[in-house]
Amino acid sequence: MEETNAIVLAAGAGKRMGADVPKQYLPLAGKPVMVYSLEAFEQSNVNGIVLVVAPGEVDYVKQEIVEKYHISKVVAIVEGGAERYDSVYRGLLAAESDYVLIHDCARAFLTQDIIGRAMDSVIKYKACVVGMPVKDTIKLADEENYVASTPKRSLVWSVQTPQCFAYDLVLKAYEQLQLSDKTDVTDDAMVVEQMLHIPVKLIEGSYDNIKVTTPEDLTLGEQILNNLKNCEKAIDS
Repeated sequence: MEETNAIVLAAGAGKRMGADVPKQYLPLAGKPVMVYSLEAFEQSNVNGIVLVVAPGEVDYVKQEIVEKYHISKVVAIVEGGAERYDSVYRGLLAAESDYVLIHDCARAFLTQDIIGRAMDSVIKYKACVVGMPVKDTIKLADEENYVASTPKRSLVWSVQTPQCFAYDLVLKAYEQLQLSDKTDVTDDAMVVEQMLHIPVKLIEGSYDNIKVTTPEDLTLGEQILNNLKNCEKAIDS
């Protein structure tokens, strides 16, 4: 049977949050931000979770996150690198499987619907990312901040995570990245696009699948969590 592992990235410093601790450890409705995506994968059909944390934090996360919140699917906790792509590569080396779902733990509002679509789509397309069409008109600027062009809004998506790939494919892309001099890659899809020239399919996520980046996002996040709970109660009833 084919296996799918999730790589959960929790190695960031979260400087834009302006807090004394990294944002993944900040409380959100009574639990650290990073716990929510871990619990989502725990309750899903993924086979295992590889958790990538900041250097020196493996033992802390094991005790205060994984064990405390009973995340039984964690198969490895590894230290991340200097940049996001370094952390992803280290996570990939510990996540050998048929497919991988790479997720930023700051996107705390991951649902079973999103995970299910991601798992179905990666089998079909081999490379896909979760996202949503933008609601605003987007302007592309030139170097002097004049409008250079206005892309058709229906063709512009805001990309989220998880980003999902056949394991051998994304590992090859990251191995090639390690040998290159590129440092401007900002997500996993970009690595696959530029290293392997393979098209990446966009699949529907949710407008609620936001990334907790600023203090205001914590307040908005509590509202999103309440809405998700109310939806679950309505379905159960």
